Amino acid sequence: MVSIIMPAFNAGKTIIQSIESVIKQTYTDWELIVVDDCSTDDTEIIVKNAINSLSGKSATEDGGKIIYIRNDENRGVAYSRNCGLKESKGDWIAFLDSDDLWTQDKLEKQMSVIANNEIKEGLIFTGSSFILGERGKLDYILRVPKKVSKRDILKQNVISCSSVLVSRELIIRHLFPEYEGMIHEDFAVWLNVLEEIPYAYGIDEPLLQYRISENSKSGNKLKSALMNWNTYRYIGLNYVRSLFYMWCYIMRSVKKWRNIIKYK
Repeated sequence: MVSIIMPAFNAGKTIIQSIESVIKQTYTDWELIVVDDCSTDDTEIIVKNAINSLSGKSATEDGGKIIYIRNDENRGVAYSRNCGLKESKGDWIAFLDSDDLWTQDKLEKQMSVIANNEIKEGLIFTGSSFILGERGKLDYILRVPKKVSKRDILKQNVISCSSVLVSRELIIRHLFPEYEGMIHEDFAVWLNVLEEIPYAYGIDEPLLQYRISENSKSGNKLKSALMNWNTYRYIGLNYVRSLFYMWCYIMRSVKKWRNIIKYK
């Protein structure tokens, strides 16, 4: 079974689309754990309506179910993902943010990679397309290599959190850092995971539809760059190595965002 962790905070405008993209998966042996980080909008109502709707369908006999958890106070996305992980029952873990979407065959294709390569502990990620606010889906696609090592992603993190499928035993050993400073928590996790395994497998197809928001951490380019630097330092890279990889990150990020802007 695949356990899907979805942190949510005031996600009333988008979360039902994200949930529906899970329900429509061709791979049906899943549980979706929505961790509500003390939302003040209608997120809870929407999720519980989805649970009630799903419970009345015969599709649940195939394994699909939704679990709702609410934090006692606002704890942040890292805490919420870790909370979902601790409640998960699946041998494999996927993450989906409450404003992102999957194509219907996302999990099926990742599980095929696992079966074909006889992976016991590993990480599989995918390419991405992009949704920009009210403008809808852009033509630009983020391509990914078939394999990446820790050194590769130090230069550019091509592993989008909402595209990841990772073995439970592996990710439980590398929980998301609940760090008070500004870092990319998921990036830190992938770097730590790739200390244990030689590489992660990429599926070069846009199985993730990533929503770009100007108010998000990734939408603010300067803030995102600072968080990238802080992540290098957080995992223990010295100043010189951090500078080298930061230069690689800047050059590749400029190229990526130029391509995205071209399709706006």
